[in-house]
Amino acid sequence: MAYPAFSKVRSIVSATALAFSLSAVVSTAAFAQSTITAWDQQTNTSSSKIIRDASDRFEKAAPGYKVENSHILNEAYKTKLKVAFGANQPPCVFENWGGGGLHEYVKSGQIVDLTPYLNKDPAYRNRFMQSSWNVTTYDGKTYGVAAENAAAAVIFYNKDVFAKYGVTPPKTWDELMHVVAVLKSHNVAAFSLANKNKWTGSMYYMYLVDRIGGPQVVKDAIEGKGKGFEDPAFVEAGKRIQELVKAGAFAPGINGLDYDSGASRRLLYSGKAAMELMGAWEASTIANENPTFSKDLDFFPFPSVPGGKGDPRDLIGTVGDGFLSISTECKTPDVAFKLIQAMTDDQAMQARASDDHKLPPVNNVKIDDPFTQRLQKLLAAAPSVQLWYDQALPPALGELHKDTTQQLFGLSLTPEAAAQQMEAASKKGG
Repeated sequence: MAYPAFSKVRSIVSATALAFSLSAVVSTAAFAQSTITAWDQQTNTSSSKIIRDASDRFEKAAPGYKVENSHILNEAYKTKLKVAFGANQPPCVFENWGGGGLHEYVKSGQIVDLTPYLNKDPAYRNRFMQSSWNVTTYDGKTYGVAAENAAAAVIFYNKDVFAKYGVTPPKTWDELMHVVAVLKSHNVAAFSLANKNKWTGSMYYMYLVDRIGGPQVVKDAIEGKGKGFEDPAFVEAGKRIQELVKAGAFAPGINGLDYDSGASRRLLYSGKAAMELMGAWEASTIANENPTFSKDLDFFPFPSVPGGKGDPRDLIGTVGDGFLSISTECKTPDVAFKLIQAMTDDQAMQARASDDHKLPPVNNVKIDDPFTQRLQKLLAAAPSVQLWYDQALPPALGELHKDTTQQLFGLSLTPEAAAQQMEAASKKGG
């Protein structure tokens, strides 16, 4: 997915404009006391405050409406959403990952088409990075608005640990394996990985496939072309993962550690591990969780692989995440869309950039933090931004991908068998 250049588009979204537009939706006399439920997985203090502040602005502009926010940890959130939609009792507004998962709800008629709202307010739509709409648009209709950030997976590292043992951020696979060996000789794990959640280990696999085979290999596999998931790039990626495992690159017990409970970060804080491959949101999480350690944090892109066809500037991630959608069970979708606008207005987006160390998916946000500016440059320069597999693939196939990747880390499945299982399931329709 190509990443567009950043541009300056002046926003007209404000509390005044919000109040005015709401009056066009529902007259003051028609306002009845009504609760709008809004679910998300933004559990850290600053993120949840930004959402609550936006909800307060909405309530002030929409007398008679109250927003009931629920902030739920990642894995529990996925389960709660499935149960709620299965029972036809979903929240009115909910955060999601776009891609194949959202598409399943769209196909079952459970998501409101936001295209008419966006067409009525082109200035609002044009505030966002153009590519942010890709993963929530199906058959020309858009079903979600990117709220949180333009995120890419990068390798975070402890600067003090690197300095202590005389290693520098590796640019190639061979250099990475050297860092692994040096750190291991000092009883420090190169990587912290909490892979009970499975998607965390998937990041390694995705980057290796891209570095080895390039983005077209993944596109072909998703579309059922060529050798699909049995392309040599997928097999080689599995071998490289197992090379890391056998070299002792990870702290022990990776497949039993829970990311949501902070297991991988605790390994970093304690100095038992030096690096973590994770989405850019981790900088925000660490800044909230451990401000002192955050000062020693830095990052670098995933290294290149010798002979690989992928551009080392390619990224795995998404141009915008934390997509906000409306369920068709919502009785007031027009008003719910105004809540989404409040949650993504200038004040909310600037707060994400200033207070939460995020890169909001809009064109006009001011970025002062040098750390975030570097992430912005990485995304702007990336020839390809590959969406996370578990979001890009149909849900069942995405789950199989996570299962087989976890088994690769556990050395209980061969790379060849993992690729074969994926291709067989893909041919059966995922």
